[in-house]
Amino acid sequence: MFTDELKLLVGLGNPGTEYHKTRHNVGFMVLEELARQHNCTFRESKKLYGKTCEIGDGVSKKRLLMPHTYMNESGKSVRSAKDWFNFEDHQLIILVDDMDLPLGKIRVRSKGSAGGHNGLKSIINHLGTNEFKRLKIGIGSPSEIKEERKSKTVSHVLGKFSKEEFVILNLIIKEIITCVESNKSNNWEKITTRLNSYKPENS
Repeated sequence: MFTDELKLLVGLGNPGTEYHKTRHNVGFMVLEELARQHNCTFRESKKLYGKTCEIGDGVSKKRLLMPHTYMNESGKSVRSAKDWFNFEDHQLIILVDDMDLPLGKIRVRSKGSAGGHNGLKSIINHLGTNEFKRLKIGIGSPSEIKEERKSKTVSHVLGKFSKEEFVILNLIIKEIITCVESNKSNNWEKITTRLNSYKPENS
C-alpha cells in the first residue's frame, strides 16, 4: 500500500436545488459524474454532515464526500469524515472552484492558504493544517477590475454556467476523473504535472 494513497475525495459546494450546477458547485459536479460512472448512489450521513458513497474495492476503495453544511462550514464535514474513517490528511483531496483561474484551467496543490475561499478556510480551521491536497477548478472572474470583481463575486459564483462554458467544463471533469482513476500508484507528481498543464481542446 502506498503511504500517499488517496482515500477520500471531497467536492465542495452548497446543498439545495437552487445551487445545483452553479459555479460554486463544480466540486459536487465532479463527484456526481464519478459516482454516475460507477453506478454509485450518494446516501445522506448525519454523522458526516454530508452525502457519501464508495467506489472501487479493497485497497483501491475511495470514498466520495459532498458536505451539506453549506460552503462556509465545509470543514466540519471533512473533519468528521477524516476522523470516522481514520484517514490521514495526505489521503484526502479537496475539489474546489477557483475564481483566480480562467475556465478551462486546473491547478493541483499539496498545501497552501485558503486564497479567500471560505470552504478551504473552514477546512484549514477544522483540520488545523493547510497541508492537504486541493484540486482547483477554474471558473473565471466576473471582472478584472478589483472593485467590480468584489461587488459581483457572489452573483458570479452562485450563477449558472452557460451552454458554451459547460462544453469546456465537461472536458475538465472528464480529465480530472481520468487522472484520479488511471493512476493506480497515486503518483501525485505525475497527476499534478498532467492536470496543471491541461488545456481543453475546445477552449
